[in-house]
Amino acid sequence: MSVTVTETQSPASSLQQQHDLLAYTLAHPQRLPQPEQFSLADGTNVSVAEVGIVRFEPLEPDAGDVVISAGVHGNETGPIELVNRLVSKLLRGELRCRNRLLVLLGNPAAMVAGKRELEHNLNRLFSGAHLRYQGDEAARAERLETAVREFFSVRQGQRYHYDLHTAIRDSKREKFAIYPFRHGKPWKRSQLVFLANGGVDTALLIHSPQTTFSYFSSNEFGADAFTVELGKVRPFGDNDPASVAAMEAQLARLIAAEPLQMDDAAPMTVFDVAQEIHKHSDEFWLNFADDAANFTLFAKGELLAQDGDIEHRVQATEEAIVFPNAKVANGQRALLTVVPVGADQPFE
Repeated sequence: MSVTVTETQSPASSLQQQHDLLAYTLAHPQRLPQPEQFSLADGTNVSVAEVGIVRFEPLEPDAGDVVISAGVHGNETGPIELVNRLVSKLLRGELRCRNRLLVLLGNPAAMVAGKRELEHNLNRLFSGAHLRYQGDEAARAERLETAVREFFSVRQGQRYHYDLHTAIRDSKREKFAIYPFRHGKPWKRSQLVFLANGGVDTALLIHSPQTTFSYFSSNEFGADAFTVELGKVRPFGDNDPASVAAMEAQLARLIAAEPLQMDDAAPMTVFDVAQEIHKHSDEFWLNFADDAANFTLFAKGELLAQDGDIEHRVQATEEAIVFPNAKVANGQRALLTVVPVGADQPFE
Protein backbone atom coordinates (compact mmCIF):
# COMPACT_ATOMS: atom_id res chain seq x y z
CA MET A 1 0.00 0.00 0.00
CA SER A 2 1.48 3.34 -1.02
CA VAL A 3 1.33 6.43 1.18
CA THR A 4 0.08 9.82 0.05
CA VAL A 5 0.51 13.11 1.88
CA THR A 6 -2.91 14.27 3.11
CA GLU A 7 -3.96 17.78 4.00
CA THR A 8 -3.11 17.08 7.64
CA GLN A 9 0.37 16.09 6.48
CA SER A 10 0.82 18.93 4.00
CA PRO A 11 4.50 19.80 3.74
CA ALA A 12 5.77 23.03 5.20
CA SER A 13 8.83 24.68 3.78
CA SER A 14 11.07 23.33 6.54
CA LEU A 15 11.18 20.81 9.37
CA GLN A 16 11.72 23.73 11.75
CA GLN A 17 8.25 25.02 10.82
CA GLN A 18 6.49 21.66 10.60
CA HIS A 19 7.79 19.75 13.64
CA ASP A 20 6.73 16.53 11.89
CA LEU A 21 9.66 14.52 10.55
CA LEU A 22 7.48 11.74 9.15
CA ALA A 23 5.21 14.02 7.13
CA TYR A 24 8.20 16.04 5.94
CA THR A 25 10.04 12.89 4.86
CA LEU A 26 7.03 11.43 3.06
CA ALA A 27 6.61 14.73 1.21
CA HIS A 28 10.28 14.79 0.17
CA PRO A 29 11.44 11.15 -0.05
CA GLN A 30 14.18 11.73 -2.63
CA ARG A 31 15.57 15.18 -1.92
CA LEU A 32 15.00 17.94 0.60
CA PRO A 33 13.96 21.39 -0.65
CA GLN A 34 17.12 22.56 1.11
CA PRO A 35 19.38 21.44 3.98
CA GLU A 36 18.50 23.00 7.33
CA GLN A 37 20.33 24.12 10.40
CA PHE A 38 18.67 25.88 13.32
CA SER A 39 18.76 26.11 17.11
CA LEU A 40 16.14 25.15 19.66
CA ALA A 41 15.22 27.40 22.58
CA ASP A 42 17.79 25.69 24.85
CA GLY A 43 20.56 26.22 22.30
CA THR A 44 20.61 22.68 20.90
CA ASN A 45 21.73 22.80 17.27
CA VAL A 46 19.58 20.83 14.83
CA SER A 47 20.87 19.93 11.37
CA VAL A 48 18.96 18.20 8.59
CA ALA A 49 21.58 17.36 6.01
CA GLU A 50 19.55 14.96 3.86
CA VAL A 51 16.20 13.19 3.75
CA GLY A 52 15.53 11.36 7.00
CA ILE A 53 18.85 12.31 8.63
CA VAL A 54 18.52 14.66 11.61
CA ARG A 55 21.26 15.48 14.11
CA PHE A 56 20.82 17.14 17.52
CA GLU A 57 23.89 18.71 19.14
CA PRO A 58 23.36 20.13 22.67
CA LEU A 59 25.50 23.09 23.70
CA GLU A 60 26.99 21.12 26.63
CA PRO A 61 26.26 17.46 25.88
CA ASP A 62 26.27 14.69 28.44
CA ALA A 63 28.50 11.66 27.83
CA GLY A 64 26.20 9.68 25.53
CA ASP A 65 26.13 9.60 21.73
CA VAL A 66 22.79 8.08 20.71
CA VAL A 67 21.65 6.82 17.30
CA ILE A 68 17.99 5.89 16.89
CA SER A 69 16.94 4.51 13.52
CA ALA A 70 13.67 3.21 12.10
CA GLY A 71 12.21 2.51 8.69
CA VAL A 72 15.16 0.53 7.37
CA HIS A 73 12.28 -1.59 6.10
CA GLY A 74 9.77 0.89 4.70
CA ASN A 75 6.57 -0.88 5.80
CA GLU A 76 7.58 -1.23 9.47
CA THR A 77 5.60 1.81 10.46
CA GLY A 78 5.15 1.54 14.24
CA PRO A 79 8.79 2.36 15.08
CA ILE A 80 8.78 5.17 12.50
CA GLU A 81 5.82 6.74 14.26
CA LEU A 82 7.55 6.25 17.64
CA VAL A 83 10.66 8.07 16.40
CA ASN A 84 8.51 10.80 14.89
CA ARG A 85 6.83 11.43 18.25
CA LEU A 86 10.22 11.78 19.96
CA VAL A 87 11.49 14.20 17.30
CA SER A 88 8.30 16.26 17.47
CA LYS A 89 8.67 16.58 21.26
CA LEU A 90 12.27 17.70 20.85
CA LEU A 91 11.39 20.30 18.21
CA ARG A 92 8.50 21.65 20.31
CA GLY A 93 10.62 21.85 23.45
CA GLU A 94 8.59 19.18 25.26
CA LEU A 95 11.66 16.93 25.53
CA ARG A 96 15.15 18.28 26.13
CA CYS A 97 18.13 16.82 24.27
CA ARG A 98 21.09 16.45 26.62
CA ASN A 99 22.93 13.56 24.96
CA ARG A 100 24.07 13.96 21.37
CA LEU A 101 21.46 12.40 19.08
CA LEU A 102 21.32 11.18 15.49
CA VAL A 103 17.87 10.20 14.16
CA LEU A 104 17.64 8.17 10.94
CA LEU A 105 14.62 7.17 8.87
CA GLY A 106 16.27 4.45 6.88
CA ASN A 107 14.39 3.91 3.62
CA PRO A 108 12.13 6.87 2.74
CA ALA A 109 11.36 5.70 -0.80
CA ALA A 110 10.14 2.33 0.50
CA MET A 111 8.14 4.14 3.20
CA VAL A 112 6.25 6.08 0.53
CA ALA A 113 5.69 2.89 -1.49
CA GLY A 114 4.47 1.03 1.60
CA LYS A 115 6.95 -1.75 0.89
CA ARG A 116 9.58 -3.55 2.94
CA GLU A 117 12.15 -2.81 0.23
CA LEU A 118 12.28 -1.63 -3.37
CA GLU A 119 15.11 -3.78 -4.75
CA HIS A 120 17.26 -5.12 -1.91
CA ASN A 121 16.89 -5.77 1.82
CA LEU A 122 18.54 -2.65 3.22
CA ASN A 123 19.30 -4.38 6.52
CA ARG A 124 21.67 -6.75 4.71
CA LEU A 125 23.72 -4.02 3.02
CA PHE A 126 25.84 -2.59 5.84
CA SER A 127 29.52 -3.05 6.75
CA GLY A 128 30.30 -2.41 3.09
CA ALA A 129 27.96 -5.09 1.69
CA HIS A 130 26.31 -2.35 -0.39
CA LEU A 131 29.40 -2.31 -2.61
CA ARG A 132 28.21 -5.57 -4.18
CA TYR A 133 24.90 -4.04 -5.27
CA GLN A 134 23.45 -1.17 -7.26
CA GLY A 135 20.25 0.80 -6.82
CA ASP A 136 18.56 3.05 -4.26
CA GLU A 137 18.99 0.77 -1.25
CA ALA A 138 22.71 0.30 -1.89
CA ALA A 139 23.22 4.06 -2.15
CA ARG A 140 21.12 4.61 0.97
CA ALA A 141 23.13 2.08 3.00
CA GLU A 142 26.33 3.90 2.10
CA ARG A 143 24.82 7.25 3.10
CA LEU A 144 23.55 5.89 6.41
CA GLU A 145 26.97 4.41 7.17
CA THR A 146 28.54 7.80 6.47
CA ALA A 147 26.06 9.60 8.74
CA VAL A 148 26.81 7.23 11.62
CA ARG A 149 30.56 7.40 11.01
CA GLU A 150 30.55 11.21 10.99
CA PHE A 151 28.40 11.32 14.13
CA PHE A 152 30.56 8.94 16.16
CA SER A 153 33.84 10.47 14.94
CA VAL A 154 33.30 13.68 16.94
CA ARG A 155 34.42 12.22 20.26
CA GLN A 156 34.98 9.05 22.28
CA GLY A 157 31.74 9.05 24.26
CA GLN A 158 29.46 6.22 25.36
CA ARG A 159 27.85 5.09 22.11
CA TYR A 160 24.40 3.60 21.56
CA HIS A 161 22.42 2.54 18.51
CA TYR A 162 18.86 1.21 18.67
CA ASP A 163 17.61 0.16 15.24
CA LEU A 164 13.84 -0.22 15.59
CA HIS A 165 11.83 -2.70 13.51
CA THR A 166 8.63 -4.74 13.45
CA ALA A 167 8.31 -8.37 12.36
CA ILE A 168 6.56 -9.59 9.22
CA ARG A 169 4.58 -12.26 11.08
CA ASP A 170 2.93 -12.92 14.42
CA SER A 171 5.22 -13.79 17.30
CA LYS A 172 4.77 -15.75 20.49
CA ARG A 173 7.14 -13.15 21.95
CA GLU A 174 5.93 -9.82 20.64
CA LYS A 175 8.93 -7.64 21.46
CA PHE A 176 12.47 -8.95 21.19
CA ALA A 177 15.97 -7.68 20.47
CA ILE A 178 18.84 -9.02 18.39
CA TYR A 179 22.19 -8.57 20.18
CA PRO A 180 24.90 -8.46 17.48
CA PHE A 181 28.06 -10.58 17.60
CA ARG A 182 30.51 -9.11 20.12
CA HIS A 183 33.75 -10.70 18.87
CA GLY A 184 34.68 -12.05 22.29
CA LYS A 185 33.56 -9.03 24.32
CA PRO A 186 31.03 -9.84 27.06
CA TRP A 187 27.33 -9.25 26.60
CA LYS A 188 26.20 -6.33 28.78
CA ARG A 189 23.61 -7.23 31.37
CA SER A 190 22.85 -3.53 31.89
CA GLN A 191 21.75 -3.23 28.27
CA LEU A 192 19.40 -6.20 28.65
CA VAL A 193 17.92 -4.54 31.76
CA PHE A 194 17.51 -1.30 29.78
CA LEU A 195 15.57 -3.16 27.07
CA ALA A 196 13.52 -5.17 29.57
CA ASN A 197 12.36 -1.97 31.20
CA GLY A 198 11.38 -0.77 27.74
CA GLY A 199 8.99 -3.68 27.38
CA VAL A 200 11.33 -5.90 25.35
CA ASP A 201 11.26 -9.23 27.21
CA THR A 202 13.40 -11.39 24.92
CA ALA A 203 16.91 -11.13 23.46
CA LEU A 204 18.78 -13.26 20.91
CA LEU A 205 22.57 -13.52 21.09
CA ILE A 206 24.18 -13.64 17.64
CA HIS A 207 27.48 -15.52 17.31
CA SER A 208 28.71 -14.53 13.85
CA PRO A 209 29.34 -11.31 11.89
CA GLN A 210 26.32 -9.88 10.06
CA THR A 211 25.63 -7.11 7.54
CA THR A 212 22.86 -5.52 9.63
CA PHE A 213 22.78 -1.88 10.67
CA SER A 214 23.14 -2.65 14.39
CA TYR A 215 26.15 -4.94 13.81
CA PHE A 216 27.79 -2.14 11.78
CA SER A 217 27.60 0.28 14.71
CA SER A 218 28.59 -2.35 17.26
CA ASN A 219 31.55 -3.73 15.34
CA GLU A 220 33.02 -0.55 13.84
CA PHE A 221 32.39 1.92 16.66
CA GLY A 222 31.98 -0.17 19.82
CA ALA A 223 28.41 1.03 20.27
CA ASP A 224 25.91 -0.77 22.46
CA ALA A 225 23.70 -1.64 19.50
CA PHE A 226 20.58 -3.74 18.94
CA THR A 227 18.01 -4.57 16.32
CA VAL A 228 14.78 -4.15 18.30
CA GLU A 229 11.53 -5.78 17.11
CA LEU A 230 8.48 -3.95 18.45
CA GLY A 231 5.50 -5.98 17.26
CA LYS A 232 4.09 -6.70 13.81
CA VAL A 233 4.00 -4.81 10.50
CA ARG A 234 0.94 -2.56 10.13
CA PRO A 235 0.05 0.39 7.85
CA PHE A 236 0.70 3.97 8.96
CA GLY A 237 -1.98 5.06 11.42
CA ASP A 238 -2.90 1.52 12.51
CA ASN A 239 -0.35 1.28 15.32
CA ASP A 240 -1.25 1.62 19.02
CA PRO A 241 1.23 4.00 20.69
CA ALA A 242 0.43 2.39 24.04
CA SER A 243 2.03 -0.87 22.88
CA VAL A 244 5.46 0.81 22.62
CA ALA A 245 5.02 3.39 25.38
CA ALA A 246 7.60 1.76 27.67
CA MET A 247 10.31 1.78 24.99
CA GLU A 248 9.41 5.31 23.93
CA ALA A 249 9.73 6.50 27.53
CA GLN A 250 13.05 4.68 28.00
CA LEU A 251 14.49 6.25 24.84
CA ALA A 252 13.21 9.67 25.91
CA ARG A 253 15.05 9.29 29.24
CA LEU A 254 18.23 8.36 27.39
CA ILE A 255 17.95 11.36 25.05
CA ALA A 256 17.38 13.68 28.01
CA ALA A 257 20.15 12.07 30.11
CA GLU A 258 17.60 11.43 32.85
CA PRO A 259 17.74 8.42 35.20
CA LEU A 260 16.76 5.31 33.27
CA GLN A 261 14.20 2.80 34.40
CA MET A 262 16.48 -0.08 35.43
CA ASP A 263 14.45 -2.52 37.51
CA ASP A 264 16.41 -5.79 37.64
CA ALA A 265 13.17 -7.71 38.13
CA ALA A 266 11.81 -6.75 34.71
CA PRO A 267 11.33 -10.00 32.74
CA MET A 268 13.97 -10.92 30.16
CA THR A 269 14.49 -14.30 28.47
CA VAL A 270 17.75 -14.72 26.58
CA PHE A 271 18.24 -17.14 23.68
CA ASP A 272 21.29 -18.32 21.79
CA VAL A 273 21.08 -18.71 18.04
CA ALA A 274 21.30 -22.45 17.34
CA GLN A 275 21.17 -22.45 13.53
CA GLU A 276 21.36 -19.78 10.87
CA ILE A 277 19.89 -21.26 7.70
CA HIS A 278 20.57 -19.58 4.37
CA LYS A 279 18.73 -20.04 1.10
CA HIS A 280 21.08 -21.14 -1.68
CA SER A 281 18.74 -22.10 -4.54
CA ASP A 282 15.27 -21.57 -5.97
CA GLU A 283 14.42 -25.07 -4.68
CA PHE A 284 14.46 -23.84 -1.08
CA TRP A 285 11.26 -24.33 0.95
CA LEU A 286 10.17 -24.25 4.58
CA ASN A 287 8.50 -27.31 6.07
CA PHE A 288 5.89 -25.49 8.16
CA ALA A 289 2.89 -23.24 7.59
CA ASP A 290 3.42 -19.77 6.14
CA ASP A 291 1.67 -18.27 9.16
CA ALA A 292 3.77 -20.08 11.78
CA ALA A 293 4.58 -17.53 14.47
CA ASN A 294 8.08 -16.51 15.51
CA PHE A 295 9.28 -18.62 18.48
CA THR A 296 7.19 -21.65 17.52
CA LEU A 297 8.96 -24.73 18.95
CA PHE A 298 10.07 -27.77 16.95
CA ALA A 299 11.44 -31.05 18.35
CA LYS A 300 14.78 -32.70 17.66
CA GLY A 301 14.95 -34.31 14.21
CA GLU A 302 12.02 -32.42 12.70
CA LEU A 303 12.58 -31.15 9.18
CA LEU A 304 12.64 -27.35 9.12
CA ALA A 305 13.64 -26.61 5.55
CA GLN A 306 14.97 -28.21 2.40
CA ASP A 307 17.22 -26.66 -0.22
CA GLY A 308 17.48 -29.04 -3.14
CA ASP A 309 19.07 -32.18 -1.68
CA ILE A 310 20.10 -30.45 1.57
CA GLU A 311 17.89 -30.97 4.62
CA HIS A 312 17.88 -28.69 7.64
CA ARG A 313 16.60 -30.41 10.78
CA VAL A 314 16.29 -29.52 14.45
CA GLN A 315 19.54 -30.48 16.19
CA ALA A 316 18.85 -29.62 19.85
CA THR A 317 16.14 -31.14 22.00
CA GLU A 318 13.92 -28.22 20.97
CA GLU A 319 14.55 -25.18 18.79
CA ALA A 320 12.30 -22.18 18.17
CA ILE A 321 12.05 -20.53 14.76
CA VAL A 322 12.63 -16.82 14.21
CA PHE A 323 12.39 -14.75 11.01
CA PRO A 324 11.38 -17.55 8.61
CA ASN A 325 11.18 -16.18 5.07
CA ALA A 326 11.54 -18.46 2.04
CA LYS A 327 11.22 -15.48 -0.31
CA VAL A 328 14.60 -13.94 0.46
CA ALA A 329 17.18 -13.73 -2.29
CA ASN A 330 19.54 -16.66 -2.77
CA GLY A 331 22.48 -16.37 -0.41
CA GLN A 332 20.51 -14.58 2.30
CA ARG A 333 19.34 -15.89 5.66
CA ALA A 334 15.95 -17.59 5.45
CA LEU A 335 15.59 -18.77 9.04
CA LEU A 336 17.08 -18.58 12.51
CA THR A 337 16.52 -21.17 15.20
CA VAL A 338 17.15 -20.40 18.87
CA VAL A 339 17.56 -22.23 22.18
CA PRO A 340 17.63 -20.90 25.77
CA VAL A 341 20.98 -19.40 26.67
CA GLY A 342 23.50 -21.61 28.44
CA ALA A 343 25.03 -20.84 31.82
CA ASP A 344 28.47 -20.34 30.25
CA GLN A 345 27.64 -17.11 28.39
CA PRO A 346 29.83 -14.21 29.61
CA PHE A 347 27.82 -11.22 30.90
CA GLU A 348 29.24 -8.14 32.53
